[in-house]
Amino acid sequence: MATKVLIVDYSWSGNTAKLATALQRVTGATQVELTVPAGTFPQDMYATSDVANQQLASGDLPELTSQLPDLTQFDTILVGGPVWSGKVATPVRSLLGQLATYTGTLAPFYTDAGTPGDYEADFAGLAPQANVVPGLGLTAGDLATADQPLTTWWESFK
Repeated sequence: MATKVLIVDYSWSGNTAKLATALQRVTGATQVELTVPAGTFPQDMYATSDVANQQLASGDLPELTSQLPDLTQFDTILVGGPVWSGKVATPVRSLLGQLATYTGTLAPFYTDAGTPGDYEADFAGLAPQANVVPGLGLTAGDLATADQPLTTWWESFK
């Protein structure tokens, strides 16, 4: 039986979206972009960090406005997002909250400025029922040559 794979990504700056598009080329999986209401985050990355830290402190994570398929119909979900202060971005946290009882494979991919911090441990802690495989993190400078690392990563667990 063929494995059903979905790519779900949130991108604040566009870097994670580029990585997700490259991953879609490599895997052939369906891709869904996570979105939040307009105005949820400012255009400035430092101001966005402040908003995200407030969301984390209050537990009031952003609403997702994307139309998502029935996520339980997928054996593997590749989840992409930016690293914010070494942690999973709050829109991706919202998604992982919806996947609290998901028992398939979750594979994190992410973009960072060269300091991923505790991203993968944070991600795994937010998906305790899932089989979380080691992730793949790239910087914006890595995106032009992302196909090979993405292929190697994908082949390691598919």
